[in-house]
Amino acid sequence: MPLSEAARRLALRCETRVNELAREMTGDVFADIPGYAELPDDMKDVEIAATARHGLRLFMRRARGQDGRHGDHALFRERAAQRAEEGLPLHLLLRTHALGTYALWRTLHEEAGPGEEAALAELADFLLRNQSSVIGAVAETYLDERAALDAERREERRSLARALIDGAPPADRTALDDLGLAGPATVLALRLPPADGPATAPVAVRRRLRRLQTALDRAFGTDVLTSLDVTGGHALVPGAPEPPDGLARRLNAVCDGPVRCAAARAESLEGIPHAARTASEVIRIAHAAGRPPELHRLADVLLEFHLTRHDESSPMIAALLDPLDGRPELAETLRTHLETRQDRRATAQALGLHPNTVDNRLARIAELTGIDLASPRGTTLALCALLLKDSAPRPPSGVTRAGPPRAEPGQPMSRP
Repeated sequence: MPLSEAARRLALRCETRVNELAREMTGDVFADIPGYAELPDDMKDVEIAATARHGLRLFMRRARGQDGRHGDHALFRERAAQRAEEGLPLHLLLRTHALGTYALWRTLHEEAGPGEEAALAELADFLLRNQSSVIGAVAETYLDERAALDAERREERRSLARALIDGAPPADRTALDDLGLAGPATVLALRLPPADGPATAPVAVRRRLRRLQTALDRAFGTDVLTSLDVTGGHALVPGAPEPPDGLARRLNAVCDGPVRCAAARAESLEGIPHAARTASEVIRIAHAAGRPPELHRLADVLLEFHLTRHDESSPMIAALLDPLDGRPELAETLRTHLETRQDRRATAQALGLHPNTVDNRLARIAELTGIDLASPRGTTLALCALLLKDSAPRPPSGVTRAGPPRAEPGQPMSRP
């Protein structure tokens, strides 16, 4: 709604004071804003003053009755993006706009004479209506810029984490020094519970990973570098602190399910790839050995870890399970039976089978492989064979992997 002639005359009487008022805003008016005094002089005297003059002239143009133009808020948006990039707090930026409006209102009030009360009230309404669009443009641009900068920073940190884990640290070590990763570090491997349905939507995945990142930062009391996806990944904690008690429980809460994690220490930057591989292997072995989801360390699976290192006997042990190739139901039954620590009822429940069916499958496995699953030695052998088979590269097509002689049906073997 256009201004009345009386309100327009009152507003335009202040037009000659635009430069003076802009200097006053960047001086005394904004001086009480927390943090304003510490800003660089050129920012206050040049950039903020120019923005104030632009706002005042925009007000005068609209007071004349001219409609808004495309780009009226361009300078406000440009400055908001600039302040966001420089790290200026949003509250300080918005306060300068709010106090600038107040300073203009005070000038109008000083200029008003007797009988212009109605015109002054009309201008107050006009000011408040126009201020909302400016504040909205500034806040929107600032937050968009911050979001883009944060996303860029997160991606840079993810790229840095991936490079360190892959053994390719950046040539510029400044970022490593800033993050405290130039020395020892704790390396975490994480395996997340599977997400189904709506939880696999991109927004839900990003939310899950954000919550996981926050939980790790809070647990260790520092910025944790992560390289994570929907299935898991790795995290690097500078300074090599011991994982806090209840870490797995905290991660379970934010991921809505059991999270497996393993910790390994890297004494230097060059040791991070090895620590990452070790932590991942500890998780794999702990899962196959039927250990409950929690924080694992190498000491927890020391025997299994040792028994599944590759040497000249590894192909022979892995080949024990070759007869199960093409029989996925038997391989899954064996895996689940070992994970449940050979509890036939728990195995049946996990697979949705009758316990007798589990017994029949286990008997068939023993018959085909010659491994006596009823003996401790046979159980250890089956576990090692399973772990080695999972991690061993597949032979080229047409090449048969050598294995030990097979036992006759009904004569299970307990060793290769």
